[in-house]
Amino acid sequence: MQQTAAFPSWRLEEEAQTTVLFIGIRKEARSQVLHLSRNKRYTLTPEKLKWDKFKLTYKLLSFPTNLINASDTRRGIAKAFGMWSDVSPFSFREVPADQEADIKIGFYPENHTDCLESYLHHCFDGITGELAHAFFPPTGEIHFDDSEYWILGNMRFSWKKGVWLTDLVHVATHEIGHVLGLMHSMDPKAIMHLNATLTGRKLITQDEVWGLHRLYGCLDRLFICPAWARKGYCDSKRKLMQKHCPSSCDFCYEFPFPTVAPTPAPPRTKHKLVTEGKKLTFRCGKKIASKKGKVYWYKDGELLEYSHPNYISLKDDHITIVANAINEGTYTCIVKKKDKVLTNYSWRVRVRF
Repeated sequence: MQQTAAFPSWRLEEEAQTTVLFIGIRKEARSQVLHLSRNKRYTLTPEKLKWDKFKLTYKLLSFPTNLINASDTRRGIAKAFGMWSDVSPFSFREVPADQEADIKIGFYPENHTDCLESYLHHCFDGITGELAHAFFPPTGEIHFDDSEYWILGNMRFSWKKGVWLTDLVHVATHEIGHVLGLMHSMDPKAIMHLNATLTGRKLITQDEVWGLHRLYGCLDRLFICPAWARKGYCDSKRKLMQKHCPSSCDFCYEFPFPTVAPTPAPPRTKHKLVTEGKKLTFRCGKKIASKKGKVYWYKDGELLEYSHPNYISLKDDHITIVANAINEGTYTCIVKKKDKVLTNYSWRVRVRF
């Protein structure tokens, strides 16, 4: 599918018998900053893909050929991981390239295995365009475009070389967020926003922290947390407790939820067994919807609020999905007029592999 220059698409990677999602980040159309009037919040994968442990290892399989050396690359990647370990229960440790690791990182040319092994997404596109892409848990891979000119420092244009110099730490931090299970945020200030490189902001925001809390639960990192809470640290040392002891001080209950309370799926359900990759469109009764009723779409009981390119498309009274392992589930359409339910339909989707 054709991509737009300003917005990165996220696509599906099919390898062997595992289907995972990955998200890319682009840096073109720098003047086109996205302004959103809707609520600004993080987004999780529809299946809430996540790790089952908090101690993760990573290894670097290749290094950039432009500008920075291997030592600076390691330093930049370690700094990006450190930003996430500072605000979450996760810890990250680099291991040698010949050892097994949870997260594999490399710098690759345009025609690397991503596009050679799957017809669902593109190769890298050379200088500018897509900078990197990452895979959701538990695959754990980050691929950087080796055609880019990577640096440690603020992204800027080099008049001498005639190219954009891209900050490795900034992009790596964004991609690590995907590896941990976060999708693009609707908050334009968040580092997980799809136009993150346009903002120049390099700090992980409260939005990402809320997303991790929502996905992994609110966990205390230190065993001494209850004792600190009894000493009054929740008030006197709030920042310390927010970082290490969110459960002991109930900081985890301050974050907003990405959706409203789910509506139970209606009993009327049509079952669909389809081949992988097929596009499915479900319509929610035009006659009923035309009577000024509002259409709500749910997946497995959770409200779908936004379209996702190449994945889920919401348009008024109908929804279009691509059949794959991630999209399996029950899709429900409910038409309401105020508090009255006018009609509802459900479709149960299973994929034939």
